[in-house]
Amino acid sequence: MSPTYPQLLARTHGFRLGRPQRISLTPDGRRVLFLRSRGGEDPVRRLWQLDLETGAERLLADPLAAGAAETAPTAQEQVRRERARDKGSGIVDYSFDLDVRVVAYTVAQELHRVDPWTGEGARIPARTPLTDAVLSPDGTAVAYVHAGALRLIGADGTGDRALAEPESPDVTYGLAEHVAAESMDRSRGHWWSPDSDRLAVCRVDNAPVGTWYLSDPTHPETPPVAHRYPAAGTANAVVSLHILDRDGGRVDVDLGWVGYEYLVAVGWDAHGLLAVLQNRPQTVMRTVAVDPGTGQVRTVAESRDAAWTQIVPGVPARTASGALIGTADLGDTRHLTVDGEPVTPAGLQVAEVHGCDGDTVLFGASEEPAERHLWTWNPDDGVERVTTVPGRHAGIRAAGTTVVNSATPDGHAVTVAGRTVKDLSAASPTVPTVSLRKSGERALRTAVLFPAGWQGERLPVLMDPYGGPAAQRAVADRDAYYVSQWFADQGFAVIVADGRGTPGRGPRWERAIRGDRSTLLLEDQVDALHAVAAEHDELDLTRVGIRGWSAGGYLAALAVLRRPDVFHAAVAGAPVTDHLLYDTHWQERFLGDPRRDPDAYRKSSLIDDAAGLERPLMLIHGLRDDNVYPVHTMRLSAALLAAGRPHTVLPLPGAGHMGPDVDLLTPQLRFLRQSLNIN
Repeated sequence: MSPTYPQLLARTHGFRLGRPQRISLTPDGRRVLFLRSRGGEDPVRRLWQLDLETGAERLLADPLAAGAAETAPTAQEQVRRERARDKGSGIVDYSFDLDVRVVAYTVAQELHRVDPWTGEGARIPARTPLTDAVLSPDGTAVAYVHAGALRLIGADGTGDRALAEPESPDVTYGLAEHVAAESMDRSRGHWWSPDSDRLAVCRVDNAPVGTWYLSDPTHPETPPVAHRYPAAGTANAVVSLHILDRDGGRVDVDLGWVGYEYLVAVGWDAHGLLAVLQNRPQTVMRTVAVDPGTGQVRTVAESRDAAWTQIVPGVPARTASGALIGTADLGDTRHLTVDGEPVTPAGLQVAEVHGCDGDTVLFGASEEPAERHLWTWNPDDGVERVTTVPGRHAGIRAAGTTVVNSATPDGHAVTVAGRTVKDLSAASPTVPTVSLRKSGERALRTAVLFPAGWQGERLPVLMDPYGGPAAQRAVADRDAYYVSQWFADQGFAVIVADGRGTPGRGPRWERAIRGDRSTLLLEDQVDALHAVAAEHDELDLTRVGIRGWSAGGYLAALAVLRRPDVFHAAVAGAPVTDHLLYDTHWQERFLGDPRRDPDAYRKSSLIDDAAGLERPLMLIHGLRDDNVYPVHTMRLSAALLAAGRPHTVLPLPGAGHMGPDVDLLTPQLRFLRQSLNIN
């Protein structure tokens, strides 16, 4: 029996299975390594190599052929997958030495190696289960984490030993704490020195952090799982940085932590060790150079902002000549800076630095918010654009070779040196037809989708936003619209709009939501709806639904609670209903510290709005969600019940924030059709 489209979406992970991912380029620019499964419904990732001189692809490691059976993930591995939004299986990650003589990779929470020239491989007998394994630059040893300890083992499988062991159950070495991985884009907790003699290592003490519990009601015999979760206004983990050498020596880094609770980034290159610190209010971000021999630091750059200092992935970085690469928010533009001086023009919004190749910097930036292009800067040529096709482009560069990872309205492709890395993903039987436009007086970037074959008949409307500061939805990328097109084909006009607070339109646009996560977000959705309706009188504004997940789930519930005159039904998946119940770093960035400014949290909470619910509302939540905990849905549901307001709750046992690989779209469609009186 053929699967339905929603089932196919789930089985193919949104038609992404079979695509190359975790792409890297060897230092000589001659080979591309990447992970890819064998097809569009195969979740098992294998390690591949593309030789750019011959164009030949070669399978380097197959976990099934190596006999590495997939095992049930440990609690730590489940946490890693949630933070990384990783649903796949097989090879988790890999690393290689500077000469690319050996590749170390992890599968089934075990460590393996392979010779990329001969294809010969073997299991490295490290302690299991393990995580975050990284090969030293000289290829002689692998650092990894087991049971909270940072350990070292020779690449030949000898000499396994602990470099740092936790002093208590609340301490870990070599891992990123929750807010670093979830909210600061730092998933690592240890970094090799370029000479492979030492490592910079995070020590995390979670003792001050509150303990939250998740249970599985389908297995009442299983005890709840404890998590350390730093909710807004509560204590953070205590994070420190240490230099460990391979012989057991240790130097404690004096970061001057008073007021600086967050370790944002660490980088170690030929010019030395850098660390980035941020204070609790996030108004100051400081880059320091660390002397690994003494642990002393000196400030090399600092940024300040009355609202918050923005973390940009990939910075700081340094060119071959030692120039410090960063960003600066000046007026309404996020600029690339070189040794503190802006080098990009006004209106070009820098989103990410992809790395330095010699004195050339590769970075991603937007002139048009719906697109993101690759650009380069170097001291001779200045700023130059690399990509031209409308879309969302990322990349890596080494030895003058650039790998371009492109997502466009026509599909996805990874290209390098005139070659395309094979994409084995399944083709969608439905291709989204998207109209991107600028809506209303604020030129809100908006995508509009109609049913395939639509002849102009009157249509109910479905708003399908995200609306949060973590991502954009109205973008020139076909992948963003498979679900939206499916809903459109069920008889809706679907509108996807990015309002104030979303990335890509500059610092002022992002910071407009400071102190209020509700008013402007909702206002922009209403404005986008009315702007599109002014162009299409076929839209039936008496039947308007809204759906979303996470920040989009919050926005959907907010819409029917506060604007029932506009929105007539909502589906809210994994909604943040009370911002006090989300983490410190993320929420305090936008709403401040609730111990000093509780009103901002009250204004943005949905709990007090429960008594006013007039429209049908469906709440969906994974009961193993350790990002937006199920308490968000449960507390809103309890408040609705106390107020006598009927609503629907769809619990998902065993599911995390990513949701399960099952059809969740059909229940939403049935609810919306019934609620909006659609036959």
